[in-house]
Amino acid sequence: MEISADPHADILSHDTFTHGVPHAAFGRLRDSSGLTWISEQDGAGFWAVTRYEDVLHVSKNPQIFSSAKGIRLEDMTTEETEARRTMMELDPPQHTAYRRLVGAPFSRREVLAYEDAVRLLAREVIESVYGQTEFDFVEAIARALPMRMLGSLLGVSDADGHWLVEKGDALIGNADPEFTQHVVDLVSTDEYRLMPFRSPAGLELFDYAGKQALDRRRNPKPDLISKLLEPKIDGEPLSDHEFKNFFTLLVAAGNDTTRYTMAAGLEALMQNPDQLEDLRTNPALMDDAVEEILRWGSVTMHFRRTAKEDTQVAGTHIKAGDKIVLFYISADYDERRFPNPYQFNIRRTPNDHVAFGLKSPHKCLGEHLARLEIKVLFEELLPRVSSIKLHGVIQRLRSNFISGIKHLPVQVQWK
Repeated sequence: MEISADPHADILSHDTFTHGVPHAAFGRLRDSSGLTWISEQDGAGFWAVTRYEDVLHVSKNPQIFSSAKGIRLEDMTTEETEARRTMMELDPPQHTAYRRLVGAPFSRREVLAYEDAVRLLAREVIESVYGQTEFDFVEAIARALPMRMLGSLLGVSDADGHWLVEKGDALIGNADPEFTQHVVDLVSTDEYRLMPFRSPAGLELFDYAGKQALDRRRNPKPDLISKLLEPKIDGEPLSDHEFKNFFTLLVAAGNDTTRYTMAAGLEALMQNPDQLEDLRTNPALMDDAVEEILRWGSVTMHFRRTAKEDTQVAGTHIKAGDKIVLFYISADYDERRFPNPYQFNIRRTPNDHVAFGLKSPHKCLGEHLARLEIKVLFEELLPRVSSIKLHGVIQRLRSNFISGIKHLPVQVQWK
């Protein structure tokens, strides 16, 4: 891993992350006394939570540290918050009830039933590039597998799946000119302030979701959309607006984060060919390797909370109304928790990373599916290649929110 040598790199600048995660800067913040106050040019400022134990403390206490005023750095009006609210912007018990409404298809038991389908899709995706000696791993494989799985779960065509992922890219990549013309820090997005990520793609996804909901209510199918629209025995079904917001969240989170984790994993394995070979010859290591890939990538770099009352974190006085930002990307490299954190180690144990928000009411709903897709991809890919190495320049997402390799050119020798 190349670690930025600048301990004062701007962790708010989207451009900073095009050169990689500024680990030296996060290391400096972890070593500072207490929390660090970060001023914002276009915001109220926030407390940066960068140490593992402090991230856990804030995550486990939603009664003090609320998600209800937003989970992004952006300061939003009440109108904007309500219009863009998903279950991620709810606190228990409302969050718990909402999660119960939508959680069944993402349970460990349900996801295990998807394994054969995921494996078949992985083989088809790999077969589509089999024999090619040079290609972009992200475009050809890491983007394609989650995209096709998302389409399969939603019960839509591959063509629709491709369109949905393009719109998801515009949402998650709303600071990257490759993915959107409405770059949040370069042009005015006030026209779309009531849409997810202040993006016009949200309008298109809302319209698509509405049409899909109408179709499923008339003709239910054995797919995720129909399940989400079913009346629930222990609560009310999702309203139309709740469904559209949740559908948009699924599209944004159901492809991009898994894609970027796969890319981070392959980059790490190529940088550590001894571990790649170890994994190839010891497939029983795959579960542990997936956890290390998740820690290493920590793709969702932060989420925000808001203090509901005066309190303290790490000896720092926090006032009611202050923003607190949990930097998972820093916590997962905290030397206090992870020995030699900058060493990729597929045998690392224990590995209680926070890539999914460990021990938190807001733990990622899609964690089981993401793990399965990552595991199956590498189980299917590695035995089919005799060598794979970087062959060109890595391009990273312009974002201070999502850590992502958007282009990973590789050279492959197939078996």
